[in-house]
Amino acid sequence: MSFNAKTCTTILVTKGASADGSVFVTHSNDGYIGDPNVVFVPARDHEKCKVRFVYPSPVATGEMSAYNCFFNPHLVAPARSEGYDFPGKPFTKPIGKIPEVEHTYAYIDGEYPVVNEHGLMMGECTDTSARLREVPYKEGGGIFYSSELGRVALERCKTAREAIILMGALIDKYGLYGTAETLIVADSNEGWVMEMMPTPSRYGGFWIAEKIPDGHFFIAANQLRIRAIREGDPNQIFNPKLPQMLKENFWAVYDDRGNLDWVKSLRGDEFFHPYYSMRRVWRAMDLVAPSKKFSSKVNGWDSDYYPLSICPDEKLELGDVINLYRDYYRGTKFDKTRSKFAGIHGSPYHYDCENSERAIFSADTSCTYIAQVNDELPAPIFWLSTNTPLDNPFVPFTVAKMPEAYNHILRKEYDGSKMWWASNQIKALAGGYYRSFGKTVEKAIHQVEKNSFNLVKSSLNLSEEKFAEALNENALKIFDAWKKLYEKILIRYDGGAGIDYDKKNLPKSEIPNKY
Repeated sequence: MSFNAKTCTTILVTKGASADGSVFVTHSNDGYIGDPNVVFVPARDHEKCKVRFVYPSPVATGEMSAYNCFFNPHLVAPARSEGYDFPGKPFTKPIGKIPEVEHTYAYIDGEYPVVNEHGLMMGECTDTSARLREVPYKEGGGIFYSSELGRVALERCKTAREAIILMGALIDKYGLYGTAETLIVADSNEGWVMEMMPTPSRYGGFWIAEKIPDGHFFIAANQLRIRAIREGDPNQIFNPKLPQMLKENFWAVYDDRGNLDWVKSLRGDEFFHPYYSMRRVWRAMDLVAPSKKFSSKVNGWDSDYYPLSICPDEKLELGDVINLYRDYYRGTKFDKTRSKFAGIHGSPYHYDCENSERAIFSADTSCTYIAQVNDELPAPIFWLSTNTPLDNPFVPFTVAKMPEAYNHILRKEYDGSKMWWASNQIKALAGGYYRSFGKTVEKAIHQVEKNSFNLVKSSLNLSEEKFAEALNENALKIFDAWKKLYEKILIRYDGGAGIDYDKKNLPKSEIPNKY
């Protein structure tokens, strides 16, 4: 990808795999180009015969100046939401249009869609494909990228199965462009994985979806995960012409059991390094199911050693899911604080020079969310961490208008009234002097997240409106606490006091970058 995106990690915890019956869908928006804006899109009634504009996405192909399509803000379209109103910025031009429906649902949106008012949730990661490099993007053909597909689904659907059928139909009729993609699509009962890629002709698209069994955990990390294409299996949904399409393009590859293999057919290989993707899959599976003793090594990008999903050894709490996004292989031979990239203060923050085995935690995350639905919550919620989650808390919100402190963020214009900039200041200190500041930040995170957990538990009997108000008030308190934390650290370590430059701040041992 020419614009040097770092790409994302997405996770599904099904209802039977969680301790409280929640379904969790996660997404880390990784990459220095990432747009940190998270926006509330209200429900609307529409006049008959109206059209719904389809907008381009810069993360699909890079910035497209002809459409006023840039990385930040990724969308300027006040008609969709006031959260997409940026005075002085040119309106993004649509790349196409489809018929509108009479009513659309409220949802939370970002660079990729999050969750709607009915608890339909989505997560995403961009995948690579040797086949895709054979068919670079050009104008004409498909009008949909996965992000706009997901938005249309959140506007129109209540269940995961509905959403997959709708998105598949839109791909078949209007076509895909951009990258190969993995989407998690889940509701309060079912969780699915949908994967897609443009065709060489730019009409239609390759797509397939598979249901994740209840009680299972799934992770995708920038690599296609679905394997056998099984005609007649009720747990898979795909265009019936998919096998024929693969054969017509001379891409069809079969597994040892005679099934068409999705990953091999699309040559869903790795990004920069043989373990850029698969080591994250190993790490998450090893953390949630250590009894399975998965190996950190496989025999190539097309290995089917790791199953599509697994049953955790113990049912997962929200805190377990949060901790996955703070993991940098701590305590393993791949520990990022002990590698040659760690720096003099043992920091797990690794930057563009690395391109080695990625951790789930990334130095360049613009935001991470964990969408959550269960039968007890007054409304669907999502836990948002602005910037990197290792040194910033997850803050709960519902599908409602958010405080302005969490909206309208411009990465090239500092604004002290925004949580993203407060969190960026903490990241700058903690990332540069990790061993000196890390514990202070960790303690503060623990306290505000504990308060948020307790708030959600004590608010289960509130109305949706009162629940949203309580969460927004809590979010503003956290913003204030984070500004004060930055001031506290500056005062405490003024002039370098308390920062040791002796040997104890060096990594204990340099681990060779082997795989």
